[in-house]
Amino acid sequence: MPATTAGAEATRRMSDTIEAPDASASLASPESPIVTFDHVSFAFDDQVVLRDVSFTVPKGSMRFVLGPSGSGKSVLLKLVLGLLRPDSGTIAVHGRRIDDMSEQDLLRERADIGMVFQENALFDSLTVAENVGYRLYEATTMSNLEVRERVEEVLGFLGLSECIDRKPTEISGGQRRRVAVARAMASRPGLLLFDDPTTGLDPITAISVDDEIVMLRDLEQVTAIVATHQMRDAFYIATHEAIRTKDGIDVVPAESKATHAEFMVLHEGRFVFEGRAADLLASEDAYLKEFLFKTLPPW
Repeated sequence: MPATTAGAEATRRMSDTIEAPDASASLASPESPIVTFDHVSFAFDDQVVLRDVSFTVPKGSMRFVLGPSGSGKSVLLKLVLGLLRPDSGTIAVHGRRIDDMSEQDLLRERADIGMVFQENALFDSLTVAENVGYRLYEATTMSNLEVRERVEEVLGFLGLSECIDRKPTEISGGQRRRVAVARAMASRPGLLLFDDPTTGLDPITAISVDDEIVMLRDLEQVTAIVATHQMRDAFYIATHEAIRTKDGIDVVPAESKATHAEFMVLHEGRFVFEGRAADLLASEDAYLKEFLFKTLPPW
């Protein structure tokens, strides 16, 4: 589908705000990758979801997996968690193969992975504090006092202290999504996975969730995979930075951040693009141009 004048102008403006990548800059860290997919394929019966997919996620980096609903983004994250197993290829997390790992060993591996699901998956019968501390109560030797202190720390970091003793049904949808982020990070996992974290949220609330992902990246140095069909969110996160000020934490525009983010676009089970934001916006590929036109806001 040809891009309209408005869509072309949106792409041009976004390109103007994102610096072209330094040709000498490496996409990879010299450290061992946190996640490695090596020629991974997966299908539900005759429906192929991923075809011969390979990529790495270096420690401390953030990868954006982009694609429309049904393109395989959620399946990819479930493979990282070991909730699904590939039909072929190998998957390593923290340097350990998980595709042939026993369920007992997978449970231990998942202890160092936090996941934010589209549906939040909070327990309505528990308070916000109990939801955020659930894994700490169930899977660690921390005392109740230590768990409470960690819960208060995480909720304070995300600006949710006032919600601590409320039930999920007593707070807004945006706050519930942010509580899900707090629960994912409470155990200080080495890897965070976000599955369309702003789906169903209004634009203002979505930005508050994006701000939290920016803060986790810049202030907590987490390694993360953000799967989304919202280009608006991916570019916002890639072009903003969290800084500590005397009054707290501010998230401010920082277009140069985009030179350190890698975007990967899924289409028909394969990555049809892997690279920097500037290269994605400048691509002449027909599918990528159509995808950008459909998902970028017309500003």
